[in-house]
Amino acid sequence: MNQQQIDRINALARKAKTPEGLTPEEKEEQAVLRRAYIDSVVGNLKGQLDNTVIVDRQGRRRKLREKKEGD
Repeated sequence: MNQQQIDRINALARKAKTPEGLTPEEKEEQAVLRRAYIDSVVGNLKGQLDNTVIVDRQGRRRKLREKKEGD
């Protein structure tokens, strides 16, 4: 996600609050940009968590593991 895309998301959000609102094409563009933004944030967070380690009291380091259903 680059700065131009974020600026466009913000511009569409501002326009949506005006009396004229968004056209159907702009609403679709907004939905696509928002999904891309969310995917970008989730990907960045996952990358950070994949590189995070826990150090226990004995000084042992272990990577975080993904929580599975039922854990």
